[in-house]
Amino acid sequence: MVFCALFLCFIKSKYVPLWHIICSKHSVKLIIEKNMDYNNELNFGTTMTRDRELSMSQAFPILMRKVYVWMSLALAITGITAFGVANSPGVMSAIYSNQIVFWGLIIAELALVFVISGAINRLSLTTATLLFVLYSVINGVVLSSIFLIYTMTSIASVFFITAGTFAVMAFIGYTTKTDLTSMGKILMMAIIGLIIASLVNVFLVKSSGFDLIISYVGVLIFVGLTAYDSQKIKNMLQMAPDAGEAAQKLALVGALSLYLDFINLFIYLLRILGRRE
Repeated sequence: MVFCALFLCFIKSKYVPLWHIICSKHSVKLIIEKNMDYNNELNFGTTMTRDRELSMSQAFPILMRKVYVWMSLALAITGITAFGVANSPGVMSAIYSNQIVFWGLIIAELALVFVISGAINRLSLTTATLLFVLYSVINGVVLSSIFLIYTMTSIASVFFITAGTFAVMAFIGYTTKTDLTSMGKILMMAIIGLIIASLVNVFLVKSSGFDLIISYVGVLIFVGLTAYDSQKIKNMLQMAPDAGEAAQKLALVGALSLYLDFINLFIYLLRILGRRE
């Protein structure tokens, strides 16, 4: 059972979060493009009414606050679920001794990412939020196996390191005047290269040294993506005419994207810095 859990956690940490982030990034890009016509619809000529400017300026801080609240709640749900499942031998055995159950959870995660990010305009805010909560729970169940591999002290330490790194990069992305769009495109291509390199290492190279290099590269990629996403979400929500349901759903997708950045960054840092049981 322990061997199975170790193997499945290895697969999860290498591949599944990366595919999640690719799906969410692509979907967010499409949603941003669909909603870039806010200004065209609301502006007449080159001027904007004072009331409209006031409405937009009031909506933006509300929406940004919701992004980080939703992201933080999702991380809390994932952490609590992972810890609870890890301390329930019966549940752990049921999940990790049966590959059908495990891969069912993986498929469910991928399906939820597609639905939340791809169909966000057709979902109600309540439904989208509940799906995000469900995704956070399932991700916590799958990630519970890290408690079989690493010590509690190292998990806690890496979490705080991840939180600090994430906060710094999100702040940089939010405040910088430099357009990070080109960097984001490069990082998205780098993710695909990271997946290919990981597969090659697992099935051909089988090198622990190469695995460590991949982990360092993963950290660099998701550090960059955190800054890129922070700027992208800011630019997207600045165009929202109000803090209505449509804008809040975009904020929810932004929270999902940052949540995935945090999870991936945490996993790669844990592989580098975590102490094994």
